[in-house]
Amino acid sequence: MTSSSKLQRRANDKIRKRWQLFHATDFESLMYPTFTFCYILGIFPYKINSSVFETSTLRYIFSTIITCVYLISLLYIIYVYEISGNGYKIIPRILNRSCFYILSGFIAIITYILSGPRMRLLQTIKEISSKLPSESYQKLSKLIHTKDLLGSFFLIIIQLPIYFNVNVPITTKIFVIYASQMILHMDMLYMNCVCILKACFKGINDNLENMQEHTMVYHLDKICYKQRSSFLLIELKTLKKQHLMISNTVQMLNMIFSLQLLATIIMTFTQITFTLYFYVLYWQINIFVFNIDNIYNYMYPIFLKMCTIYYFIKLTFVVWACETGKDQALQIGITVHDVLNSVDDNEIKRELQMFSLQIMHCDNTFSAKGFTVDATLLASVNYLVIICFYVSQIHFFKFIFR
Repeated sequence: MTSSSKLQRRANDKIRKRWQLFHATDFESLMYPTFTFCYILGIFPYKINSSVFETSTLRYIFSTIITCVYLISLLYIIYVYEISGNGYKIIPRILNRSCFYILSGFIAIITYILSGPRMRLLQTIKEISSKLPSESYQKLSKLIHTKDLLGSFFLIIIQLPIYFNVNVPITTKIFVIYASQMILHMDMLYMNCVCILKACFKGINDNLENMQEHTMVYHLDKICYKQRSSFLLIELKTLKKQHLMISNTVQMLNMIFSLQLLATIIMTFTQITFTLYFYVLYWQINIFVFNIDNIYNYMYPIFLKMCTIYYFIKLTFVVWACETGKDQALQIGITVHDVLNSVDDNEIKRELQMFSLQIMHCDNTFSAKGFTVDATLLASVNYLVIICFYVSQIHFFKFIFR
């Protein structure tokens, strides 16, 4: 073994030893649970050598095999249940499953095709986030590690008791469980990237606020202020460059994840809408859309309610991250004008004006093919959820007092 490989191995071992749950110290330890889940699912064909993302041949072959098996299973299930007529006889059930199969297959294909650009995006975010203090990683790890672990665990709790009591082939059960986990962790990967970029925007905003405090202190001493102004100018140019890099990364993120995010949004609307429809059927005339046994009859309303909660919570987290990330980027423009009003140096003022102009030209809105991910989207889904739970409560009281 060569000396370089020994050093590389020691560095990797050091990273493994350094990783602790809810105690991230860098980008790799922060994203470790997400990368682990993605590797198990075959959607992470990379390896990290000396803090550099590289395509791994073995992992890429594993990802190719998983994707091919997934697509073959998808075609087989669509043929058996949708084309041959051996599956569900209820048309809404056919439409619901068809939406899920088609959109999940689309996400799987997009995920595999864009693995290269996604690797470059992760490398860029890693380099940008390397300037964050350890406290930021600590705070982010509590959110990211918790939601990644609990989200996967919550999805398993919903699916396992249900699909092992439903009379469908084991291949279909495995396919649905894999597809749900794959979609979940791709959405969580997107949300993690947004949260990291939001932390980077916050770092720039905090540095600008510190700069404003320094200018107010040193303004009392003219000689000291002139000496300090050159350092402030260098720091301001550095922050301006960092802001441009983060803004370009936001655009890169929108391009890579836009199709996947759009498919997830469509899937959320369709699943909640069909869940509401199935609940109405069950509430009025006790129609089931599964071939189920007596045990599942009692679990059916709970299953519909848990599915609605899952899709709503997942979309809420994504929208929250995008909305707060956009607000944090807009806050930088406000802070720049506050600093501009507190300085007298013409050169610093000129640089702040250029910074303000750069902020105006940078669109830091998180979107999917022109579809903005914001609170308006969440409000639309919220109306469906309220109706769904209103119907469920009516059914509950009907069951109690009958």
